[in-house]
Amino acid sequence: MFLELFNFFSDSFGPLRVFEYLSFRAIFAALTALLISLTLGPIFINKMHSIQVGQVVRQEGPSTHLEKVGTPTMGGTLILASIFLSTLMWGDLQNKYLWVAIFVTMFFGLLGWVDDLLKIRFNSSKGLSAPSKIFWQSIITLIAVSFLFYTSSRIEETSLIVPFFKNISIPLGFGYIFLSYIVIISASNSVNLTDGLDGLAILPCVMVAAGLGLIGYAAGNTIYSEYLNIPFLPGTGEMIVFCGALIGSGIGFLWYNTYPAQVFMGDVGSLALGAALGLVAVIIRHEYVLLIMGGIFVIEAISVILQVLSFKITGKRVFKMAPLHHHYELKGWPEPRVIVRFWILTFMLVLLGLVMLKLR
Repeated sequence: MFLELFNFFSDSFGPLRVFEYLSFRAIFAALTALLISLTLGPIFINKMHSIQVGQVVRQEGPSTHLEKVGTPTMGGTLILASIFLSTLMWGDLQNKYLWVAIFVTMFFGLLGWVDDLLKIRFNSSKGLSAPSKIFWQSIITLIAVSFLFYTSSRIEETSLIVPFFKNISIPLGFGYIFLSYIVIISASNSVNLTDGLDGLAILPCVMVAAGLGLIGYAAGNTIYSEYLNIPFLPGTGEMIVFCGALIGSGIGFLWYNTYPAQVFMGDVGSLALGAALGLVAVIIRHEYVLLIMGGIFVIEAISVILQVLSFKITGKRVFKMAPLHHHYELKGWPEPRVIVRFWILTFMLVLLGLVMLKLR
């Protein structure tokens, strides 16, 4: 919105051309989302308290979590509002990737909102059934990736980048839709599984978004993409503005979500943020980097899969409890220790993911 407005006046007043720079708009997208989140946070929390929208805790979970019952939830609504408003303000509204990112994030958020609402209404930790959730996730994802596939104009937009090899990519054809579907669905549900402790999921989402945003900026720039030996993808640079909004909203939310949390993001936040990260990775064609940067999310999901398979096959558990963060809680780690160590690991993995760009 601001880009179109100030472009109109830039011929009369040259300094307004600064709004054309992606780096400038990304920084202000982050600051705007942060300000919105910090400003609306107390209002949202007080409103959730007044209408008694509180967290429902699994009875089979760690006993220390029982004290979290009643803490306002559905805070992801605040995150999504900040992302949406900031992206509209600072993004290029003629960029198709930006609208696809908004579409996926908001509709996954809507799905999570329904899930949270059912949990609260029936005072249960179950919410939507797994088949229903996967069905609607699939519909949203397939609409988005099919649109990207059929509107692609360069073979690089639907090719698989091969790690460690320069100038090697594999045209996927319709396989692009399948791969993109797997990435987005997996990312969404992995972040959802990770969101079990105060602030555990939100800061890794912020760090991964920062890493992916930088790659998107490079991929959309002819000079940087040539220097890094990655495919040049016109328009993907706008993802740094979207990621900037996600970063700002996430940090603003963390202000209220840090231990001990005043509000939880709920599925409305975790499902949407995971899908957003997955989609950005698909758009910038660096799915394997998401696998590295989001290693914590991957490990959390694998821990659940291993636990379920082991118990069904052998009747024994691999971990004291899954997802993995609960295992460490039951080993006696204080909740803040688990959270901060997972943050540190994510920081290291994001740096590793960025370094991987030059190992080609």
